[in-house]
Amino acid sequence: MTANVRGFTTGWLETELAGLLEGGEGRIRIPVLSYLVEHPKGSLVFDTGLHTDMRVDPVARIGRLARHFASELAPDTAVHERTAALEVTPDMVVCSHLHFDHCGGNGLLGDVPIVVQRTEWEAAHDADPGTGYVPADFETGQDVRLVDGEHDVFGDGTVVCVPTPGHTAGHQSLRVRTAERELVLTGDACYFRRSLETSTLPMFGHDRAEQLRTFDVLRGLEAAGAHLVFGHDPDQWPDDTPRVL
Repeated sequence: MTANVRGFTTGWLETELAGLLEGGEGRIRIPVLSYLVEHPKGSLVFDTGLHTDMRVDPVARIGRLARHFASELAPDTAVHERTAALEVTPDMVVCSHLHFDHCGGNGLLGDVPIVVQRTEWEAAHDADPGTGYVPADFETGQDVRLVDGEHDVFGDGTVVCVPTPGHTAGHQSLRVRTAERELVLTGDACYFRRSLETSTLPMFGHDRAEQLRTFDVLRGLEAAGAHLVFGHDPDQWPDDTPRVL
């Protein structure tokens, strides 16, 4: 059995490259990505991007984080607008982690369950303000399904949550088997291709040693034939055009 995967931007952020790639210089504009995964047993969105409040008042939505990230969310590109255009109503959301640019659209998708690692859920609720967690994004009243470690979403090995901690305590990536290949949607386990190639980490993260171990996991998956889709790589995803992966 296989799944179909479509990816699309659900916003853009501009920030200092040094914060995302230690030693980097200047500013960088990066895509915020979401993915629609359709399986014979159901559909899900992996990461939901920015909330539509970011169009109106980013400071009111994300507080002091807005000092570090200039944001863009074009018309018709929020996650619920994207899925509506594709005429798909997702059955669930899987979050790589709970930072504002990965779960901002959770509540926009209606009363669907949210799948997240238990460790991440606990970390988000114990986080210091300004570390990327915005409670309005994940305290939405939706059913939360906490998982521990690797999780086979549909029970047949086609769509599997893979723990990739380091960026946050409970970060997870998503491994998906399509008809053409195996994909690994890395989320923020790895921002860019060059991060992996040079073992260069972001300036800030939960655990640097874990991040490097996760890089090794991703390298192993790629060596075994998986195609990696990185979390915010503008070279890999240069514009707003949706695509089949």
